[in-house]
Amino acid sequence: MSERRVAVVTAGLSTPSSTRMLADRLATATVAGLADRGIDASVDIVEVRTHAHQITDNLLTGFAPPALEAAINQIVSADAVIAVTPVFSSSYSGLFKSFIDVLEPGALTGKPVLLAATGGSARHSLALEYAMRPLFAYLRAEPVPTSVFAAPEDWAGSGEGASSLRSRIDRAAGELVTAIAGRTRESVTDPFDPAAYLGEGRSFASLLGRVAPSETTH
Repeated sequence: MSERRVAVVTAGLSTPSSTRMLADRLATATVAGLADRGIDASVDIVEVRTHAHQITDNLLTGFAPPALEAAINQIVSADAVIAVTPVFSSSYSGLFKSFIDVLEPGALTGKPVLLAATGGSARHSLALEYAMRPLFAYLRAEPVPTSVFAAPEDWAGSGEGASSLRSRIDRAAGELVTAIAGRTRESVTDPFDPAAYLGEGRSFASLLGRVAPSETTH
């Protein structure tokens, strides 16, 4: 079985950040879950903050600079996406939304997505359900049922919060693994291959109603 690719979008604003920490843990759990099923996987990390200026340029000009274009391609070509944002003003961050806005319409259609967020209080966890989930539903992605929110107390050693976070991570990652394993990989079509627009086995001669040279009698 060919290797699967998981793209991770993390929109933390500092280095290090709790957003990146959560993203890494979700990615690790997903790769481990795929390995348990005999599926090899690799992970591409997209740190949105490193593309902040280029995202603005893209929004203003409509053109993505090379580094941003490469990041976008990692997302679009992945078998699944893990999207993690800090919560500001009870919603996803402006930087996270700006990155989503530079994706082409339909880029995430049918793609399994694990939604996650970090914030200063557990009260912000609802942002996952009333902000992030509707956003990805609009994009026609397929978010897994369990989303993961991490508040400061969830990182505290081996206490109840940390145990609960591990449980949520494992459950959400398991759902993403199931979605990836059950998804048929899309074949990449060369748009310049005549078979892509004429049909398999057909040629320009057949399109014009002529017999191909190989089919003529001698």
